[in-house]
Amino acid sequence: MKSQSIIKGTEFFLVDGACPFVRDVLTLVGDKWSVLVIVLLGGGAIRFNDLKRTIEGISQRMLTRTLRGLERDGLVMRSVHPTIPPSVEYALTPLGRTLLKSVSELANWVRQSQSEIEQARALFDRRSIAP
Repeated sequence: MKSQSIIKGTEFFLVDGACPFVRDVLTLVGDKWSVLVIVLLGGGAIRFNDLKRTIEGISQRMLTRTLRGLERDGLVMRSVHPTIPPSVEYALTPLGRTLLKSVSELANWVRQSQSEIEQARALFDRRSIAP
């Protein structure tokens, strides 16, 4: 007989089909590049090349994949402007703006918890090295 404690507000994970969908969306929006893109777009529309220059370490291919995934889920809107050469701009959709608050809270939590996380990592690394 299974005894399972359910955390309040997580019952939807037990509904058939809900868990894989939630996991799929969280995989996208929880990705480190997606979080950065969402936070940056929270300040307003940004051109592709400006995003690429701003996000240190992201390749053009990864930025394209990240933006397409966010666009597919209705979080980001892509606009092409008829200039020479064409200029592509990205902005959060109304749905994306609703996610911005949660993502920003997560980023703030990381900043506030940085020293504790660094201490925990150092302690873990020292224990892992010791025989």
